[in-house]
Amino acid sequence: MRTVTITGKKKPVVVTSFAQMERFASTLAKKMRGGEVLALSGTLGAGKTTFTQFFGKALGVKSRITSPTFTLMQVHRIQNAKREMRITDFVHIDAYRLRGAKSLVAIGALDYIGEPHAITVIEWAERVKKVLPEKTMWIRLEMVKSE
Repeated sequence: MRTVTITGKKKPVVVTSFAQMERFASTLAKKMRGGEVLALSGTLGAGKTTFTQFFGKALGVKSRITSPTFTLMQVHRIQNAKREMRITDFVHIDAYRLRGAKSLVAIGALDYIGEPHAITVIEWAERVKKVLPEKTMWIRLEMVKSE
């Protein structure tokens, strides 16, 4: 079982299946207007990449979303004609191998972070917290033992 905690929410969301994770990601994706930064944290295997895959799909990403552990950043085009939005890019960053905020700048992430044409999801975001916008949405994913 996983719990998903969004900073500012009083009660964590408990997700017990991939279907529930997908619904949660889809609901959140529908609220996006452009420029949002989602900062994901949690232990290895907590579901950060799975959440990101569902979230990207809900935004209209057609390409395969994989963890950018070694490429550090992947930019996917959003191809959803139904959305009357200005969002064209879904940016997926894995900060696990970054050595801090300067590394995030070096890979060109600031060209997308907070920009109205992009939505950015950063895994292991606590490693680059210093350069993230004040309005960053922090999402913590945790594995909890079933009772």
